[in-house]
Amino acid sequence: MTDAALLDHITRLPHSKANFKQLVRELGGKGATRADLELALVRLLARGELVELRSGHYVVTARTREYAVGRMNMHRDGYGFLIAERPIEGLKGDIYIPADSARQAMHGDRVLVRIARIEADGRADGEIVKVLKRAHPTVVGEFRVGRHGCYVVPQDERIQQWIDIPEGMEIPAGTRQIDRIGAQPIMVAEVADLDGLIVNVELLDFPEDGGRAAGRVIEILGHPDDFGIDVEIVIRKHHLPHQFPPEVVEQAERVPQAIADNELRGREDFRTFDIVTIDGETARDFDDAVWVDRLPNGNYALHVHIADVSHYVRPGTPIDAEARLRGTSVYFPDRAVPMLPFELSTNICSLVPQTDRLVLSALMEFDRQGDRVSQRFTAGVIRSAERMTYTNVHLLLEGDAGLRARYAPLVARFELMRELALILNRKRVRRGSIDFDLPEPLIEFDEFGEMTGVIRAPRNIAHRLIEEFMLAANEAVASHLEAALEASIYRIHEPPDPKRVMEFEEVAAHFGYSLGAGAIPVKKFAYADHRRDGRKVRKEIVLADAAASISSRNYQKLVAKIEGKPEERILSYLMLRSLKQARYSTDNAGHFALAADSYTHFTSPIRRYPDLIVHRLLRAALQDKAGMGEPELRAIAEECSQSERRAADAERELVEWKKVKFMEARVGEEFGALVISTTKYGLFVELENLFIEGLVPIDMLPDDRYTYHENVRKIVGQHTRREFAIGDSARVSLDRVDAAERKLQFSLVEPERKRKKRART
Repeated sequence: MTDAALLDHITRLPHSKANFKQLVRELGGKGATRADLELALVRLLARGELVELRSGHYVVTARTREYAVGRMNMHRDGYGFLIAERPIEGLKGDIYIPADSARQAMHGDRVLVRIARIEADGRADGEIVKVLKRAHPTVVGEFRVGRHGCYVVPQDERIQQWIDIPEGMEIPAGTRQIDRIGAQPIMVAEVADLDGLIVNVELLDFPEDGGRAAGRVIEILGHPDDFGIDVEIVIRKHHLPHQFPPEVVEQAERVPQAIADNELRGREDFRTFDIVTIDGETARDFDDAVWVDRLPNGNYALHVHIADVSHYVRPGTPIDAEARLRGTSVYFPDRAVPMLPFELSTNICSLVPQTDRLVLSALMEFDRQGDRVSQRFTAGVIRSAERMTYTNVHLLLEGDAGLRARYAPLVARFELMRELALILNRKRVRRGSIDFDLPEPLIEFDEFGEMTGVIRAPRNIAHRLIEEFMLAANEAVASHLEAALEASIYRIHEPPDPKRVMEFEEVAAHFGYSLGAGAIPVKKFAYADHRRDGRKVRKEIVLADAAASISSRNYQKLVAKIEGKPEERILSYLMLRSLKQARYSTDNAGHFALAADSYTHFTSPIRRYPDLIVHRLLRAALQDKAGMGEPELRAIAEECSQSERRAADAERELVEWKKVKFMEARVGEEFGALVISTTKYGLFVELENLFIEGLVPIDMLPDDRYTYHENVRKIVGQHTRREFAIGDSARVSLDRVDAAERKLQFSLVEPERKRKKRART
């Protein structure tokens, strides 16, 4: 008896309920033993798919409004919210969990909650029944020596519980000296020497039934202000695997760093082609190379060659298990946590110039309209002619004489690449693909590793070349695997939630724009609150239906309309927030933003595990073999989606940390800013040219008492009627830096003439 079969059986029973004796009676005749049922029930209870109402009586969680399973999102004041995994009838938003119940769980834990009530407005509260899965096997924080013992204060303010450290568990075995980059080592002779140091703690007891969490110190990282400590803290806070196990290192070191003749057997030879890689100046691993030619019929041949990581990383090996655990490489401003050991990622798998390398290749033909007229896939071998950078390719195409002379044999090839890339881009635009050209922040450092500023990351035609060619290869592989195999992994991006679309429309209307969500003005939705409930519900439904009809073309047209306008930055940002996150899935739901029916990730197997899986699937299809089973692929897709979010959160947090650290020395300085959000707390502003955000508290606004008007998303003065809205420009002064919470507080700077005028009035 499988878990799925048992769950399906109970679901089909009246009220989706059953007791153990009933299950033995009904399923015993189908070959299920008592022992099989007991084990299956234990597994389903542990995952939260069943809940035991009383001894031996079970109900399917997904079929009741009384219970919900999800992830805890804790507030620093002790209470929390459950982010439910499934929709619940009548519920709008998350489920509030009061502090007395929330304290038995920690931020991020997966829990089962009993819903106490759901109010008419969709708000709900509940209490934790059971912690299903702990999110934090370890916690990083500051070690403290107190009167009654030692404890650790977590770095994550959402983890409310201090961790008790029992006597004898304070210093890891063999740890007496902590080496620090560019500083004297820290000597730990006794427990008192640990006071104030950052440590990593393995949790032994969790805070159940109101008790305290307890753990043992497994790492001593250094002082809070040590150089590089921020990266070490973020790595451990987000539980990023960052040290390769000995068996992985041993296997990686055994991988030959040269290609043997027998490895070339059956591969197509592209070594005479002038293939190139194009990457950033600081890139260390190169997993894609490209080549373009014009065919006799006037069409374009595009070859995209991707490092054949699947040749070296085989299923079931230690390297494969570690790569799946990591899911993705994580990139911080001054270092990276790679998915694969460097023996593979920067050596034998990297498409370094003038060196033979094994590849999986997508060979495509496009006509002059950008339509793909043929495609072929093969295992091959290449020898990259040049390691090009985005900057040099851009300058070469702009006419730089020195670079055109240096790369003379390749100039015509690059010009043909530009020609094809622009055709492919126009093709994507015609079908409705959205192209947000938002500025990406790039942190600059001095020679000592200290942050010196934030600039806009450069983006030019060379970036467009690679982007278009990689998109083309990913689409070609996705459509091929969809036709050739029963199951595959796709990169999907589902249509936006109608509620989010409506929220965006409400803001966009204040700027005079709309996505085109039907003929009903958003303002009718805004003042429907003052009407009878029945009419209000009807208005919401009509507008939601209009929002549900939004296509990627609506977004694309609005992006084009606001290009170059003062409000472009803020509206593009809000449009992005209205969209769902892309993810991996075995169900091909298409890619909304790209307007693609079938899309996957094939082009980065050195740094993304789903790409490695797609390589294995493509190899199976080329050899007319069966691919992987759908259940295993679904599990990998879910794991990799979670790993991707974890990596993104860690990267974002470290960048914010470095920004706050950078601003500590700039208290009192004035900056130009843009209002990016209004709330009851005040104005959130983004500093011009620095991509740094902070809050102007509402009680710090000058010359009046201000209140937040939620229906128009504005902050308005009660006497002067002065308004502050999203998109307004402002001049602000940095008042305070809260390094612990990574927050900046600003005040509004009034021009001198305005201050004098107000004084006279």
